[in-house]
Amino acid sequence: MKRFCLAAMMLLAAAPVAARVKLPAVLGSNMVLQRNTEVNFWGGATPNSRVRVTPSWNGRSYETRADDAGRWALKVPTGEAGGPYTVTVSDGDPVVLENVLLGEVWICSGQSNMEMPVGGFLHQPVEGSAEAVAAAGDCPGIRMFTVPKVSSESPREDCEAAWQCSTPASVRSFSAVGYFFGRMLCRVLDVPVGLITPNWGGSAIEAWMTVEAIDSTPGIDHALAKSGTYDNSIPQRLYNGMILPVCRFTAKGFIWYQGESNRRNWFDYEALQVSLVDLWRATWGDGRMPFYITQLAPYAYEGASLRSLPLVVEAQYRAAARLEHAGVAATTDLGTPACIHPARKREVGERLAWLALANDYGIEGLPAPAPTFREMERRGDKLLLRFDNLSPSDDWSGADSFVGYGPEGELRLGGFEVAGTDRVFHPAEGRVLWGDGRIEVSSPEVAEPVAVRYAFRNWCPEANVFTTSGQPLAPFRSDDWPLDDIGEIR
Repeated sequence: MKRFCLAAMMLLAAAPVAARVKLPAVLGSNMVLQRNTEVNFWGGATPNSRVRVTPSWNGRSYETRADDAGRWALKVPTGEAGGPYTVTVSDGDPVVLENVLLGEVWICSGQSNMEMPVGGFLHQPVEGSAEAVAAAGDCPGIRMFTVPKVSSESPREDCEAAWQCSTPASVRSFSAVGYFFGRMLCRVLDVPVGLITPNWGGSAIEAWMTVEAIDSTPGIDHALAKSGTYDNSIPQRLYNGMILPVCRFTAKGFIWYQGESNRRNWFDYEALQVSLVDLWRATWGDGRMPFYITQLAPYAYEGASLRSLPLVVEAQYRAAARLEHAGVAATTDLGTPACIHPARKREVGERLAWLALANDYGIEGLPAPAPTFREMERRGDKLLLRFDNLSPSDDWSGADSFVGYGPEGELRLGGFEVAGTDRVFHPAEGRVLWGDGRIEVSSPEVAEPVAVRYAFRNWCPEANVFTTSGQPLAPFRSDDWPLDDIGEIR
C-alpha cells in the first residue's frame, strides 16, 4: 500500500497542472470595454496552452494558443453599449471578470491639473466638489482606473490598480477633469464611460515620450529636451512606467492637460506635442484616435505681466492645428493669479467633452469650440479682427456670437493690446461690431496700429470676451516679434 501511494504521488507530481491565466490589472472586473469594435485581450498562461475568452454579451468563445513563454493575445468583438456582463478567460482554470460594461473608453493624462481629484488638493478646492461626490450614484455607468505613479527606466507591462465603480469615495479621489469629462459624455450619450488616467504632477512632456520619439522630432533643442533630472521629467520614464501598462487597452481617444512644466522650452513645445500625439496613436495602434488638449489656465508664475504662459498656449493651438482629429478646450476665464490649480475643473472637463461629442459622436447643438483669431484689417486708427468658430453674421439666433452687451449697455472689451511700427504695446479697448461678427480694437496711444494681442500675458484679468454660449476667446497675437518680457522661468 505504501508503495502504491508513493507511486500515485509521483504520477500526480509528473502530471501537467492547469495554471490559471494571468491578466493585466487593466483587464479586470468593473471595467468598461469600447463598444462596437474589436478589443484586445492579453496576458499570461501555461506555455503552449490553449486560451479561451468567452464574453456573456454574445456567448461565443474566442481561442488562441500561448507561446513558449506563456504569452497570449487575441481580439474579441464587442456590441452595443450595455451590461453588466461577464468575461470568462481560461486555459483550464477559469478566471471570471464580473460587472463588465460596454461603452466609451478615454485616456485622461497630464500633470497636476489633470491629477487634481474631485475632492481637491490640500488647501486647494474643486468648485462643486461636494455636490459631484454626493451625486456619484447618478452616473453608475462611469468606471475609473487610476494608473499608479511609476517612473521606470525599463518598459513595464503591468501596474497595481483596479477599476472603480462610481461611488462617493471613488469619485472623490479620481481626476476631476477626467470625471467631469466622462460625466458629460455619459449624460449626453446615455452609455457607460470608462476613464483611464495616468498622470503625474509637475511632469514634463518628454517623460511621456520615448527617447526615440524625441530624437526624431525635427528642429528642437534635443539636449534641452533630454536634460530632465527628476523621476517625472527624465525622458521615457513615465511612458515606460505608466503608458505601456495600459496601452493595449482599446480606447476611443485621449484628453490631455499638460505644459506648465515645459515653459522652459516653450519654443519646442509645438513640435513635442505633435510628436507625443503621433507616438501615442502609434502605441495604441490607431492613427485616427482623437486627441483633445486643455489650454493652460492663466496664472501669474514669475510675474503677471510676463509672457511665458501664453507662449506655451500659442504652441498648444498651433500643434492642434497641425493634427487631424484634435482640438483645444479654452480656459482663458478659469485661472487665478496665485494658485496654479484652478478650482473650476467642471468647465474644463465639459469643454473637452463638447469637443468629443461634436467631433466624434456627431452631437449637434453644443457650444462651438472657443473662437480663435483668424485675421485683421486696419482702418485708420482701428483694427478690425475676424475670428473662427463663430455663428454666421447673418444668423440672428446663432448661439456662438460674441457677447456685446452688459448690464450697463454696450460691453467694453478688455485684455487687448495694440502696437505701431515701434513695436511698443499699449492697452486697447474693443467693441463688438453689431451684426458683423468682428471686433473693433483701438488705443488712443497708437495712431497707426499694426499688431494686436489678446490675453497674451501670464495673468490678464481684463480679458472678458466670451461667446453667448459661454466660450472664452483664446489668447492670441497677430505678430511674431521677438519677446523680451518672458521673465526668468523657474
